[in-house]
Amino acid sequence: MAKGIKQDIENLLIEVGHELFWKFGFKKVTVEDVCKKAGVSKMSFYRYFGNKTDLAKRVLDKVLSEGIEKFRIILTDDDTIANKMHRFIALKMEGTNDISKEFVEDLYTDIGSEIQLYMAQRSTEAWVSVMEEFRAAQSRGVFRSDFKPEILFAMSKDIAEIVTNPALNSLYANTQEVIVEWVNLITFGIAPRDENTERREVTSATNASEEKCQTLDK
Repeated sequence: MAKGIKQDIENLLIEVGHELFWKFGFKKVTVEDVCKKAGVSKMSFYRYFGNKTDLAKRVLDKVLSEGIEKFRIILTDDDTIANKMHRFIALKMEGTNDISKEFVEDLYTDIGSEIQLYMAQRSTEAWVSVMEEFRAAQSRGVFRSDFKPEILFAMSKDIAEIVTNPALNSLYANTQEVIVEWVNLITFGIAPRDENTERREVTSATNASEEKCQTLDK
């Protein structure tokens, strides 16, 4: 079999595995399901993967690698901090929108399983890579030097819950406004600020305070 054809079949199986695992969960999907959807024989499947878990690992590798690359592009391109934050959130939401409840449960509740341990390992490696990218961005002045990237990522883990919270959403016209609010709060804290900007803000705050006191004295 030609190398190009072999690569095409391997990539096809990974794409189909990605689609089915994300939609139905890891446990429910069988090798037969993947082969049927991909239009290949089980014999062909086992030429590339030892079992379903091996395929799932390759799917996770692909998803994590693509996510890190997209994240790197956002950090390094010429865009404003606010826009970068919007894109970070969109990227995170994009990565979770199509994941079924079954897949999440299979991945995170089956403690000690081979696929769960592999995901934990790869997530740790991805985290290290992302932190390196953030620190490189800091050195270029994208973020202020004393900013700790870890706190942003800890907060971003809850963004999906935040933007889908019914009570919170009732305060805004739509979900996008909730996201904008979150972005503005985060951006104000991590955007570089020059001395002139800080001086203007301090002066403005002082003047406002003085005007309030004068009003109260009248």
